Amino acid sequence: MACGRTRLYVARHGELTTSHEWRYVGHSDVDLNPAGVAQIERLARRLRGEPIDVLVCSDLRRTLHSARLIGDVLDLRPQPDRAFRELHLGRWEGLTREEIIARFPDEFEARVRDIAAYRIEGGESFEDLQRRVVARLEEVLDGHAGKNILLVAHGGVNRVILCRALGLPLANLARIDQAYGCLNIIDYFDGTPVVRLLNETPEPP
Repeated sequence: MACGRTRLYVARHGELTTSHEWRYVGHSDVDLNPAGVAQIERLARRLRGEPIDVLVCSDLRRTLHSARLIGDVLDLRPQPDRAFRELHLGRWEGLTREEIIARFPDEFEARVRDIAAYRIEGGESFEDLQRRVVARLEEVLDGHAGKNILLVAHGGVNRVILCRALGLPLANLARIDQAYGCLNIIDYFDGTPVVRLLNETPEPP
């Protein structure tokens, strides 16, 4: 990575149409609900004064919708990237926690025991997710060295980025909260990360 500081703003999409049911959506292409739109509008106002040069996002509907709302305020066009999609949940996609426990009790317990390495059938582990996301993130950082980058992504994606930046084992990822519409800031100095802001959620005006 080139010398100097590269700043990464990492945001999470807003609340979803499925949020009232707490479904595991993963790669399922659900959209924002009205509350989620309002959360992202507040985040866009928060970011208005920031000198952001590049806007990257996951290509799923909820993140692309969020990025477009922010981009309209910042006068930036989102660059959707499949590599920043949420964790693929395989045969758990679209199910609630209660449905997963009822249908796959042994698998659920195995994942609780090893949240980092357990791979859901047909899906990914968090270790898989971190490899996928970090490999692409390093390319983005290198390609925009010295600039300010906004990534609009997902709870799982943000957590694996933050774990890497903080030097935390992935087993601790659930200890990092990522609220809907939140903002994190990481500065990279010659590739060394410094976390400046964690899980800020802009308040209503």
